[in-house]
Order: sequence, then C-alpha cells, then structure tokens
Amino acid sequence: MRYYLKKYWFANFLAILPGLIVCALRTGNDLLMIRSFQSIIELNLRGFLFWILMMAVAWFLVLWVGSLGEFFQGRAIRKMNHAVRSDMTATLLSMSYRDFHSKDTGEFLSWFTNDVNQIEGLAWRPFYQCIDSAATVICCTVALLTLHWSLLAAALVNVVVMMLAPQLFTKHMEKLGESCEAGQSKATSRLKDILSGYDVLSSFGRTQRFRSGTEEASSQIEDPKFKLTYVRGFIGAGFGCVSVVLQMLINILISVLSIRGVILQGSLMGGGNLCGSLTNGIGVMAQVLLSFSSTKPYFDKITVHGDGAQEEASECLKPINSAIAVQDLSFRYGEKSVLSNLSLTFRKGGKYALIGSSGCGKSTLLKLLLGWLPDYNGTIRFDGADAHDFTPEQIQQQMSYIEQNVFLFNTTIRDNITLGEDFSDAQMEKALRDSALAGDLAAMPEGLDTPVGEDGSNLSGGQKQRVAIARALIHHRSILLVDEGTSALDQKNAGIVEESLLANPELTLILVSHHLTPERKAQFTQVYDLQEAASCLKSA
Repeated sequence: MRYYLKKYWFANFLAILPGLIVCALRTGNDLLMIRSFQSIIELNLRGFLFWILMMAVAWFLVLWVGSLGEFFQGRAIRKMNHAVRSDMTATLLSMSYRDFHSKDTGEFLSWFTNDVNQIEGLAWRPFYQCIDSAATVICCTVALLTLHWSLLAAALVNVVVMMLAPQLFTKHMEKLGESCEAGQSKATSRLKDILSGYDVLSSFGRTQRFRSGTEEASSQIEDPKFKLTYVRGFIGAGFGCVSVVLQMLINILISVLSIRGVILQGSLMGGGNLCGSLTNGIGVMAQVLLSFSSTKPYFDKITVHGDGAQEEASECLKPINSAIAVQDLSFRYGEKSVLSNLSLTFRKGGKYALIGSSGCGKSTLLKLLLGWLPDYNGTIRFDGADAHDFTPEQIQQQMSYIEQNVFLFNTTIRDNITLGEDFSDAQMEKALRDSALAGDLAAMPEGLDTPVGEDGSNLSGGQKQRVAIARALIHHRSILLVDEGTSALDQKNAGIVEESLLANPELTLILVSHHLTPERKAQFTQVYDLQEAASCLKSA
C-alpha cells in the first residue's frame, strides 16, 4: 500500500490538499459560531449578522473545494488502480508455466476485479478519510487550545484512548480480510466454471444445477464480505460509544469553564461541535486502521512492482545454426514418470515427427523445449548452449507453438494472426496461402476483419487451427512446434498445410501426431516414436 501512495505522491498531494482546506474551514466555522453566539448573548445584532455572513461564505467554500477534492481523489485512485493491475500483470508474467497453470483463471480474474475493488474500498478511500480525520483532529485541537489549555489536555486523552483501542482487533481483521479474499477468488472460479458449462447443463436439462451453482457462488462472494462489514461495524460502534463518553466529559468541562468565566459563554455552542468533530475524527481514524489491516492479503499477492521487475538474462538466445540436442532427458509429473533418459537431435531445417500413444510424453517434450517446464533432469542444448541459461521468453523468440485446442482472442481474424504487429500484404497473403486459410476467407464477407467471437466461437475447429498456423507462419519463427495442430482439418487441407510446412527449407519443424500415413512419414527427416524409445529403455 505504501509503495503506491509513495509512487503517486504528487497526485495524492493534490487529492489531499482540498480536504485539508475543508477541514480548516469547518473548524473555522465552529469558531465563527462561537463568535456569533457570543454576539447574541451580548445583544450585538450587527456583530451577529457579520459572523453569520462569514459562516455562509465559509460553507460555500467548503462545498466547492470539497468537490474539487473529489475530482483529484478520483484521478489519484484511477492511477493507483491502474498501477496495481499493472503489477498484478507483472506478477503473473513472472510465474513459471507450472505455477500459472496450477491456478484457475477465474482466480486471476478475481485479482483484477474483486481484489482491486476491495483495495479501493478498504485502502485508497479510507486513506483519504484518515488524512481528513487527522487534519480535523489537529485543527480542532488547535481551536480548543485557543479556548483553554485544559481542553487540549482532554483532547490528548481522547487521542491516546482511541488510537490504542484498534490494536486489540488488528489481527482479527487481517484474518477476516484473508477469508474474504479467499472466498471471493473461489467464487469467481466457481462462476467461471458454471458459465462455461452452460451448454452441457442446458442440453441435459440440468438448469437447476446452473441456478444453484450461481447462487452458491453468490453466497461465497457475499457472506465473507458481509461478515467483514458487520464485524467492522460492531467494532466501530464500540469505538463510537467510547467516543461519546469522552465527548460528554469534554462538554462538561466546557460548561464548567464557561460558568466560571474562564472562556466565552458562546463556547457552549461551538465548543461542543469542536469536541464532537475531534472525537469523531479520532473514531474514523481508528476504524480506518482496521480497514488497512484487512487489505494485507490483497497486497501480499503482488510480488513484482513496475520499478522492480525481474531483469532478463543479459545474453539472448541466438537463432539456431546447428541443432537442438536433447540428452538423457527425464521428467516427472509428481510421482508419475513421463520421460526417462530420452536423447534426440533436431537439426536446423529438419522436419521431425513425434509419435506414440497418449501419455508417452510427446506434448511434454514440446513444453520442455519451450522452457515451460524447467524442473527436468538431463540437458537441452541450443547449439551447445544450455536451455537453463535462458528465460522461456528468450527461447520463445525462436519458436512458435501450435496446440490442438487453439485459443483465439475475441477480435478479428486479422488481429489474431498479427497480434497487433504490422505485416505487408505479401507477407499476409503468403501466410494465408500456406495455412490453407485463404479459401475460408473468400467465403467470409468481411474477410480478415471477420470477428471470431469469444474463444473463436464464430469459426469451426478447422478454421481456428488454420488461423493459429497463419499466426505462427507470419511471425517468422525459425522453429515451429505443432501439437496435433492439423487434427481438426479435413484430409485435403491438412495435406496442403503439412506440404507447405515440410517444403519450407528455413523452418525447423517438430510435429506431434497420432496418425501419419507411411507416405507422409517418408517426407520427414526423422520420425521419433517416444513409446518405442521408452520401451527400449525399460528393456535395457
């Protein structure tokens, strides 16, 4: 929390300044009220009208300066929320492939929505309330001091009591905040799962499960938030009771001083307001401190800040000139061994097929080559350079990856191919031709500007794979990894795509397939049967 407040110190200064002015004006108004009431006691009509006019001017200033404060606060909060989301993004990017995929995307979605909303409600806005309350306490303390030193002494007693009390509940509020955060993250994942399964539940007539699932998720969101709210409210009520008692004692003190003639009799009017503002300000500060405690779980998730992002390795992975060598490679998913002492070579420009039954490690090998699964035994070398010396991002600068379940962004076909980069018409035409996508576009009125829908819902499975292949080809990666990337294509289009990939002399192709005809196998530089390799090692 402090990091963001410090980072945007000037924006927060502009957001705080109007509030400080408003606090001073309100305290001044209480002093003006004392003067006006004293004028009534002294039967001074002219003086009374003057002080009333001054009070009206002060209140007009309070309203206008207050609205200016709202503007600057909103702008500062917007900047800090953007920074929080940016650092959440950096945190996600710093995760390993395994860590990222160990969590449901619904939980990450909750970070960017629920968590930021909670941070705004429990941290940013209470921070400004705390500053305003502190300013009110200071102004009221000074004002009371101008009336009599004993009032300041009573105010200091108030401060000590009200500031120490929240310490009794800080740990409890932190636990409630953790419970609230965990419940909302779980609920968001539950909602995502239910919404994604709408078609399945609807087709089987299980709409009641859809309804009960959303209701259960709603309860998971609202119940911990409700508990956090009412517990904080009850604690605040307790502080309020203490505040009322202290305020009554100060009012008694003011009355005694007024009766004895130590202070103006008009202090009976404005002095009470000053005491009320002071004690209320302290009470608000006490509640805000508890609110800050409940935001700790949200900020603890953010492990990377924009100014402290992890530095990439200084040496970049150069384009492959010779070969990728896999030596004695072994990998396990927990207790399950997938690859054991595997040794393969993929030479530059070669065309390689990985075959074998499901579960023999074909897809896993591709993820190992991409750097997504670093916890392996053995070595993977790019022209002799150890893969562990490079980040996954650096390795992927040389590779494109096409998987069977293609993901498309909810934009146009063009944007899904280019990913926002600029390419010439000739480059686009070649990618469309080599991916067999040109024929599909001819039947689409909007062509490349056709919206694909959410996760490519407007396209067939084969069209989605052709878009993914065009995307890989146009970005000119020297190594292409294809994991059943033509499985959704018909035989004709699959043949066109595979012929294009096999005929490209500059491309190193590593393709996973369950079904290769003898004729197609003959076109590959090497066909590696991982099932057979595993059997040979076991028998050895």
